[in-house]
Amino acid sequence: MTPSVAIVILNYNGQHYLEKFLPKVIEHSGNHAVWIADNASTDHSLEWLKMHYPELNTLTISENKGYAGGYNDALRRIQADYYILLNSDIEVTENWIAPVIEFMESDPLIAACQPKIRAYDLPTHFEYAGAAGGYMDYLGYPFCRGRIFDTREEDLGQYDDEKDVFWATGACLFVRSSAFHAASGFDESFFAHMEEIDLCWRLLNMRFRITYCGKSTVYHVGGGTLHKSNPRKTFLNYRNNLIMLFKNLPKGRRWKTVFIRLVLDGISSVRFMATGAWPDVLAIVRAHFAFYAMIPELTRKTPRTRYRAPLYYRSVVWEYFVLGKHKFGKLTGIEPIKAPRL
Repeated sequence: MTPSVAIVILNYNGQHYLEKFLPKVIEHSGNHAVWIADNASTDHSLEWLKMHYPELNTLTISENKGYAGGYNDALRRIQADYYILLNSDIEVTENWIAPVIEFMESDPLIAACQPKIRAYDLPTHFEYAGAAGGYMDYLGYPFCRGRIFDTREEDLGQYDDEKDVFWATGACLFVRSSAFHAASGFDESFFAHMEEIDLCWRLLNMRFRITYCGKSTVYHVGGGTLHKSNPRKTFLNYRNNLIMLFKNLPKGRRWKTVFIRLVLDGISSVRFMATGAWPDVLAIVRAHFAFYAMIPELTRKTPRTRYRAPLYYRSVVWEYFVLGKHKFGKLTGIEPIKAPRL
């Protein structure tokens, strides 16, 4: 039987993006259901949708619960075999769905998958949020095939494959609904940023596969809700990274790794000081104290794991900033992420 697919766009004050990108989503989505989940927007998004697309499925969320809580709320109310979590600032292309679903159907252990993510502002190059599939080093620094820190590679066909990765981007996340709910969805304490990496890590610990499909391409604007220079984003990224490490590392590695990251976070604040970005420095300090306050609850609710997730057991910071390796293919010791054995 053909699996059911629900395309779910979480909207928060994104009328301008809906006007720009929703027409192509509808044009290139075949008979799949398109849902707009409104995260308590205060603009005229819902009125515009009712006027221009009254046939679309819409649901409202009573308050802004961020990416994590908003999608959890929405997906509890949507029935489908697969969800496609699609940012409102994504431009899709023809035949963007079928290759990914066909790949996921080939193995029930594939819990999540992402397409190729190119940059809307520079269409020949990969985009920051996901590129050609995500990895993470042993200190919790995420990077991608096609994008390491601020360096984006040109897409020359080098990542046109289908491959197991460590994390798939939340900008365009294909996820098997049964796996999503088995993992209890996103951790709502994240609110936004890195919640998809946390979910993928938990799914890996459950022995699922996280994958990338280079036969599908979409284009991402990025920074639609919080610009990368926003101190709120700095706070969420630093706090959530610490939460993610504490939750998912085996107990024997947890405290050592978190301590190293706390030190490195302090060193990284010097970069903000040098540019006079004192709100970002304060955001890092606030992120650390927010994490400290959460440790008792995290200790209580986090299940133990002994699974050695396929991290990159070198420092991507050292490789990039000291050794000057700015492309994924130049990194030392990248090992293939293998499908799990049950």
